[in-house]
Amino acid sequence: MSYAASSIGPVEQPSSNRKRAYAQSDIRVNLKDHYRSKVYTSGSPVAGDVTITTKRDVRFDSIQILLIGHTKTTFDGVSAPQEVTHTFLKMVMPIPEATTYPVPRVLETGRTYTVPFNFVIPHQLTINACNHARLSDQLQDHHVLLPPSLGGWQRDDMAPKMAQIEYIIKARVMRDDGDRKTRIMEVTEPIQVLPATPEEPPLSITEKDNIYRMSKTKTLRKNILSTKLGRITAEALQPGAAILSPDGRRVMSHPMAHIKLTFDPENPRVLPPTITSVTSKITAHTYFSSGTISDFPNLGVWNAPYLTDRRGQYFTSTPVPTVTLAEQPAWTPTSLRRRDSGYGSSDTESDHAPKSKPTASTKNGSPSSPVLHTTTLSVPLSLPTDKKTFVPTFHSCIASRVYTVQLSVNLSSPRGGASTTVSLAVPLQVAREQETGAVVVVPPAGLGGLPSFEEAEADMHLRPRVLQVPAGDEATAEARGSWMWTVGECLQSSDRGGLPEYCAGGYACRA
Repeated sequence: MSYAASSIGPVEQPSSNRKRAYAQSDIRVNLKDHYRSKVYTSGSPVAGDVTITTKRDVRFDSIQILLIGHTKTTFDGVSAPQEVTHTFLKMVMPIPEATTYPVPRVLETGRTYTVPFNFVIPHQLTINACNHARLSDQLQDHHVLLPPSLGGWQRDDMAPKMAQIEYIIKARVMRDDGDRKTRIMEVTEPIQVLPATPEEPPLSITEKDNIYRMSKTKTLRKNILSTKLGRITAEALQPGAAILSPDGRRVMSHPMAHIKLTFDPENPRVLPPTITSVTSKITAHTYFSSGTISDFPNLGVWNAPYLTDRRGQYFTSTPVPTVTLAEQPAWTPTSLRRRDSGYGSSDTESDHAPKSKPTASTKNGSPSSPVLHTTTLSVPLSLPTDKKTFVPTFHSCIASRVYTVQLSVNLSSPRGGASTTVSLAVPLQVAREQETGAVVVVPPAGLGGLPSFEEAEADMHLRPRVLQVPAGDEATAEARGSWMWTVGECLQSSDRGGLPEYCAGGYACRA
């Protein structure tokens, strides 16, 4: 087998499945142990044979069997839709001429020829699959990973027709006619691929990342015309990844979203609000372009006026079961020195946590002592895999897929006041479980069970060390604390195309 370099250009009109050049001829791809809903993954064998039968003698020069993966993006044109294809994978099955090809090279009438093939889905692509300009080296680590099939699933995978990723087995009979080659017969057989993907560190989200909202502050009132009761701030931590089963039909590891609520009352006697319910929905964002993408499309500005490539974005949402609170979470009061009387503050909403205000005094000159109330909500995120197909999060050269979870906390002002909703949008990675096997090392017989001093010292030197999180903000420390890696894990992640900058500094980098 061999890999071919990627290419981006106009799409060659694909032949339909089992397309026949002659009505009386037949060429078929027969996959071993295959069925319509079968899912292939990294390291999966794709074996079978190609059978060729003709009703008349056909002269040929070669038979080709290929495993091809390509991405197609479509945009509206002036007279017809414009399609662009990126072939990121092309594996050619070597066919021994001595045992396969008849002599002379003529497909005889009524005779069936069988050509076996055996491919293995690679774990990642070669460097040549992504050789365009990039703004970061981490982007290439993502672009050389196999993207999942997009479109063609039995259940809706929330992908537009403008962005499709296909894996096909293609077989064709070729004939050399002077300076050009003619395809006499050709057939394609599609397969669905769901590659194994590693869990990534948390994203480094900035104010430019418009699809995410990690914090939100709103003003609470008893009614529209009443004075302010206080301010409620919601802050979310990035949840862990949702790990899919090998076939993608189940979620093996359900993530949990954590929301920290802080209530800052205008008066120390004001009670915190009542949490009535928590609703959530998952949004699938699909990015696609007519040219190569040089940065992560979900981080920063996607459609800029100075770009020459045509770009598109498609998103669709699916609801997640509503979380019903069996009992109200406990609010923890914290006594603080009064920061402001609140009557001169702005009444607008903010997407960021409020900053500390200068200390103010009451009318008699003695400082008041307000109380901040805090609580934390844990919201389970259950992906509706029975209704939708969730492909893993991926970034390829001309298409990407990311997910966000919109969390809406519904609150009611104390003593039957007006209701308020605080909404956040947090990133959610969808990954696919990787099959790993434990390696058992057995010491050679006759050497005893205790190592020498030199071996013990070497073992201590190579033992993984934990990268601790530096002291800092409580929310930041909690987010980083859930992503402490050992040195050994960092090295393995780097070998798999991970992010060594994250491992070296102990901080989450922009991924």
